[in-house]
Amino acid sequence: MPRSVRKAVIPAAGLGTRFLPATKAVPKEMLPLVDKPSIQYVVEEAVAAGITDILIITGRGKRDVEDHFDRSVELEAFLREAGKEEELNTVRAISGLAQIHFIRQGQPLGLGHAIGLARHHVGDESFAVMLPDDLCHPKSAILSGMLVAHQQTGASVLCLKQVDHREVSLYGCVAFDGYNGSMVQVRDLVEKPAPEDAPSDLGVMGRYVLTPAIFDAIAATRPGRGGEIQLTDAIRGLLDREPVFGYTFSEGRFDVGNKLDFLKATVAFALERDDLGPEFRSFLEEVVRGR
Repeated sequence: MPRSVRKAVIPAAGLGTRFLPATKAVPKEMLPLVDKPSIQYVVEEAVAAGITDILIITGRGKRDVEDHFDRSVELEAFLREAGKEEELNTVRAISGLAQIHFIRQGQPLGLGHAIGLARHHVGDESFAVMLPDDLCHPKSAILSGMLVAHQQTGASVLCLKQVDHREVSLYGCVAFDGYNGSMVQVRDLVEKPAPEDAPSDLGVMGRYVLTPAIFDAIAATRPGRGGEIQLTDAIRGLLDREPVFGYTFSEGRFDVGNKLDFLKATVAFALERDDLGPEFRSFLEEVVRGR
């Protein structure tokens, strides 16, 4: 029986060019959905799944991400003196979510390279990889399901979702053996294939549970286009050594690296809040009626 997964790696070194000019000076992971930066939702998802140790891989201009998860003594003192207890507790809770560590990716050499930097921190344990552009609704429990699948199989588990055939070129896609409930066994991966070349319509989303064997696979992976080491290529190499499974789901994921999905996620999360939802819903209904 494999050990429970207790570590997660969040690669957050990207430049966020799809959200310029907002991300010229602000890390894309710090863009708020209502009043909480998107990366905090990802950390909270990890914690809810039982993960207690998180490594965030950053790059230049990402100091705000580190500061967000650190204590802010001056702010806490101000809130305490102002009698703002609710706000004080909210701010304090952020730094206590989990053991959060940081390492920098000095050059943009690809997702595989970024994950390879976690080798010393992760050691010989299986671990989760959580791409911050993929935001999963807490009710979806996608990561929790993947961790159960890993416990059952002892193998790496990829997060898979059926995508429109016209959109397969946006994702890594898998060739697989038939369904066993929500699980499939992965036979091959193709990174961003043309629709006519795609092995299936199951796209790889931004959640992975990987065995430590991935680090040797990354080390053996040659750089591809742009000199980058792709995680997809490393997982293909892993398939030669051990089985890899896919965990399929259908709902609860937003690509917040995409402007439209970012807006959808903001609306979805705002509507669920007791302090904002009812009035915001009324506003949206007025907007729709006025079209």
